[in-house]
Amino acid sequence: MTVELERTDTIWLDEPVDAPPVDDAPVSGAAVDPVDDAPEPPAEDPDVPFRPSSFGPSDRLEMVLAAVSGLAFAWALCLVMDWSHPLTFAIWAIVWFVAGIYVTARARTSKVVAMDRLVTTLIWLSGAFAVAVLGWMIVFVLVEGIGGLVDDLPRGEWIARIGAVALMVAVVAVVRWRVGRREAQGSAGVVTRLLPRLVGSACAVGALVVLLSVINTEFFTSDIAEVGPLDEGGGIYHALIGTLEQITIATVISVPIAILTAIYLHEIKGRLAVPVRFIVDAMSGLPSIVAGLIVFTVWVNTGRGFSGASAGVALAIIMIPIVTRTAEEILRTIDDGLRESALALGAPQWRSVVQVVLPTARAGLITASILGVARAIGETAPVLLTAFGSAVTNYNPFSAPQADLPLFIWGLLREPNEAQIARAWSAAVVLLLLVLVLFITARVIGERGARKRTGR
Repeated sequence: MTVELERTDTIWLDEPVDAPPVDDAPVSGAAVDPVDDAPEPPAEDPDVPFRPSSFGPSDRLEMVLAAVSGLAFAWALCLVMDWSHPLTFAIWAIVWFVAGIYVTARARTSKVVAMDRLVTTLIWLSGAFAVAVLGWMIVFVLVEGIGGLVDDLPRGEWIARIGAVALMVAVVAVVRWRVGRREAQGSAGVVTRLLPRLVGSACAVGALVVLLSVINTEFFTSDIAEVGPLDEGGGIYHALIGTLEQITIATVISVPIAILTAIYLHEIKGRLAVPVRFIVDAMSGLPSIVAGLIVFTVWVNTGRGFSGASAGVALAIIMIPIVTRTAEEILRTIDDGLRESALALGAPQWRSVVQVVLPTARAGLITASILGVARAIGETAPVLLTAFGSAVTNYNPFSAPQADLPLFIWGLLREPNEAQIARAWSAAVVLLLLVLVLFITARVIGERGARKRTGR
């Protein structure tokens, strides 16, 4: 029996059917062009990533043209409409600048790129506006109140001192930049890495020597008990003592409660976690005067009278939700592998929290506490209802009214004379500097904790 097999040939669609066979062996003496196995895709290839946010020379030119046209349009419009307020000019210039950014980008590119450029410009303008407002507030307070904090010196000496401090800051910036470049290149040694700290410490000491030598020490070492409204002199010593004592009491009360609450909400997650979180969220929006009113009703109005301790309790009510929510967010950043490792080794949950989670989150928890202090240190309404304020120095926070910096500022700004208002602005500078120091400290501690957790 004979079986005949039918022959089938496979024809590839991308090859010619009648193509002659090609000899794979190269001809002797003939040049062979190298074959690129992975040719680069063309620019219009859909697989090539497209970045609408790229910013090139043409985009910079368009931004400059939009800015110039915005200024010209605002100037012409204010001229025609007889508007003279600088804010009006700035608003119209920004509106035309944003419109010019979109129109020029849309004419040269696509709608997607133009919309991306418009949104990016709005975001940058919003950030710049926020920074500008904050900077203006700081500069305004410093200009209004710096006169009462420093001695009266000639203008030339002031310029020399400010120039010396600016030079020290520039030296620190240059040293850090140079060391950063060497670290990026991998050529930085141990001495080179320590150089920014040494130079920074030396410049910080020098700047303090230059600035502290002109500080009016009487403003920080005297009160206004024997100073008349129109007299010169007097200071904020009594207000500083009251602020430190009240904030200390508030911190001692609020920080342990807040951290334990955050541990319960994130680590324990018991049955009451939902209502506790709801109460914490509600307390976050509680007006500060309500906290003072509660303490006034429960403590002050029951016969105990005004005191710094009652003010500390009112400030603790304000600090608890802030520290709790921040501490809970810090605990969420801790890797679950640390908890699982401790539990796998047989440690109970409380030991895992105490010996593993809390030491890892120490820097973040300190940052949360400092942020709560910075939030409460400037409150006026709850302190007015609880401590009431005083012109004399009261070292006992549990008896008699007591002053603090916000109350001192609020009381003197209500006086109709320049001497009292000048003292109030000087106290505002001190309060502003305290808040800035607290925020900078929290930022530094937070960054160091993040570097330790990530190992960078």
